[in-house]
Amino acid sequence: MNVLRFRRAALAVTAAAVLPLALSACGGDDGKKDSSASSSEATPPASQSSTGGSASDDASMTDKPFGAACASVPKDGAGSFDGMAKDPVATAASNNPALSTLVAAVKKAGLVDTLNNAQNITVFAPTNDAFAKIPKADLDKVLNDKATLTKILTYHVVGQKLTPKQLENGSFDTLEKGKVTTAGSGTAYKVNDSANVVCGNVPTANATVYIIDSVLMPK
Repeated sequence: MNVLRFRRAALAVTAAAVLPLALSACGGDDGKKDSSASSSEATPPASQSSTGGSASDDASMTDKPFGAACASVPKDGAGSFDGMAKDPVATAASNNPALSTLVAAVKKAGLVDTLNNAQNITVFAPTNDAFAKIPKADLDKVLNDKATLTKILTYHVVGQKLTPKQLENGSFDTLEKGKVTTAGSGTAYKVNDSANVVCGNVPTANATVYIIDSVLMPK
């Protein structure tokens, strides 16, 4: 009988000692889970950025050709962006139907070789609609006056490749020896405060082209 009482007492002591340890272990696991959960909630996923990436998005917008008129450029062939990038600027322009009047004027002025052989230039290229803004009688007169035509066309050429960033607030010497000014940001730019860039940052083999909606007139 005494032996039985001793065994019962020993079991009770053992249970009393083990139970707090088991509860403590369970409580420790819950604490770790809570800590882990709060830590994951406090730390945003690596893919999220506090800046939203807007700066890089703005930069990428002007790494390639931009502007509403770019949509009319052929998707493939010599007149596409890839095709124009392989040819010197006068040749590249001749493959773009929207620049046919400009190309005809360049040929009349005898500037094809000059433009094709120049290195690292920028051309502000008026569209056919830009030339159409000039009264026909005045345009015909200019097209038949080589000296005046050359003066006007070379005023559209800058002797360095210009990035969209440089156009934000720029003043540049032209081959005509005059100056053009540029202003704007993002994908909206003006030249001489009058002509809008409708398709910009177009690469050719030797030039960067900004297609504009008005003919620039030297002062």
